[in-house]
Amino acid sequence: MQQILYVSSRAPKADVSVGNILMASRRNNDLSGVTGLLFTDGMRFLQVLEGDRAAVSATFQRIQADPRHHAVVVLSDREVDERQFGKWAMAYQLPTDSDDTLNQKLARLLIGAPDHIRQTFVGLIAARRALS
Repeated sequence: MQQILYVSSRAPKADVSVGNILMASRRNNDLSGVTGLLFTDGMRFLQVLEGDRAAVSATFQRIQADPRHHAVVVLSDREVDERQFGKWAMAYQLPTDSDDTLNQKLARLLIGAPDHIRQTFVGLIAARRALS
């Protein structure tokens, strides 16, 4: 089973709707058997994808070709014995959510994730908060 962790930026002038991304991702990933976790703040995307090698590769190729993504960087591409994200999920922060609410969402979604993935998600979010 393949697992890819990547980060990308929103392309300049790209129209990004978190709700639309969530609906399309859930539909596409469910059809292809891909699971994972996506964090976006509307400017950056951090995502881990896992599943059958062909399905993950096809999903990642769609992401790389998506004009909303810019500067896609693979942080990890490895084989795993079993899924570490049993169902598709997306972490995001609503305007009414406190930082604690987002931390609780992520803690729940990252249960069972390897340390390098958990630390990458937590680190990116901390860096984004420091810049805000």
